[in-house]
Amino acid sequence: MTARFIPALMASAITFSVAAQAATTVTIGTVNNGDMIRMQELSSEFEQTHPEIKLDWVVLEENVLRQRLTTDIATGGGQFDLMTIGQYETGIWGERGWLTPFDELSDDYDLGDIIPTVRDGLSANDKLYGLPFYAESSMTYYRTDLFEQAGLEMPKQPTWEQMREFAKVLHKPEQEQYGICLRGKAGWGENMALVTTLANSFGARWFDEQWRPEFTGSEWTRAINFYADLLGNYGPPGAASNGFNENLALFNSGKCALWVDATVAGSFVTDASQSKVSDLVGFALAPKQVTTKGAGWLWAWALAIPVTSDAKEEAQAFARWATSKEYVALVEQAYGSAAVPPGTRLSTYANEAYGESAPFAARTLESLQRADPLDSTLKSSPYTGIQFASIPEFQSIATQVGRMVAGALAGQMTVEEALQQSQRLSEREMRRARYIK
Repeated sequence: MTARFIPALMASAITFSVAAQAATTVTIGTVNNGDMIRMQELSSEFEQTHPEIKLDWVVLEENVLRQRLTTDIATGGGQFDLMTIGQYETGIWGERGWLTPFDELSDDYDLGDIIPTVRDGLSANDKLYGLPFYAESSMTYYRTDLFEQAGLEMPKQPTWEQMREFAKVLHKPEQEQYGICLRGKAGWGENMALVTTLANSFGARWFDEQWRPEFTGSEWTRAINFYADLLGNYGPPGAASNGFNENLALFNSGKCALWVDATVAGSFVTDASQSKVSDLVGFALAPKQVTTKGAGWLWAWALAIPVTSDAKEEAQAFARWATSKEYVALVEQAYGSAAVPPGTRLSTYANEAYGESAPFAARTLESLQRADPLDSTLKSSPYTGIQFASIPEFQSIATQVGRMVAGALAGQMTVEEALQQSQRLSEREMRRARYIK
């Protein structure tokens, strides 16, 4: 090696060392759902084009994530630079000044391509506080082969009573085939997401127009008795411990004849690499009962930046990339059209390749368009939201109610006892917050 190349090599090495030392770490707190796992797997593409940024991932189960993020942001802990949060938290936290708004998005990002209801749900006071990674409603998944064998026909939107009749016919526990799988795991975003839409369809609501809880009313009583009877008689063993991921695993292994859950599961149940029944799945709207109002939920998982972050610019760069058209194209190339994050961009549903490869796409879009958070209950209610009430106190109340409902499902108490305790605790919390006297 000649001497004249040595200074150049040394300079190059020093430059690389300085760049490596100068890399800013962005700590991301996210949920262990399949789409987020894909985001983490593909993030090396971002790091290659942004060597000045290092990503540190904290991937947690949904209930644990919510607790960690809520505690951190409420106390100003500053543990995270980027958070995966939902529509419920985004508006409330943004309004409280806990989140950094996304004020400067380039024309290339194309904010106008984001589905309006999703964008509006992540805004407060005309400021956007979260960029949507994926959005979802809920719908019914069913085994077309089992329906055909039993001579059953699934309507476009079944009633819950019809779902019970289907489950009764298809429940064969001796073959590890269960009539229906539903969320039973306690949590305001776990069992109560499903339970609230079921209760909505039975004509129930969380609060009357004077903000008084209604858990001991006839609508909630009928709804929870129905839920406990349906899942207790025709669900899998240990249903009170099953959330989204557990039921997804059961359905993909061929053990659920029916499943009502998030539309985002469509890409997983039709993926032959992870589902044994990928070509045997049908799709219907989420069940109704006495009303269609609030029968299917509306949710978006979004990327948001707490004001305590000391890497805001870098966090914004990753959030823009992970929710961009460029990222959608990257997922399509790596995993196929059916795997792209659903429910956020209009261009996704205008993509013919997506429609052809994703048999659930049309039903997903219809479910999202039907979901109306401003009119989600049969009787008028003072809150917005479908599977949640958009008030700060809801998270605490619904977490406790979720434990009561799970307890009733597990046989630890009667449905009536669970609802009475739910009524008492929710009234207490609403009095403390001065909604009622």
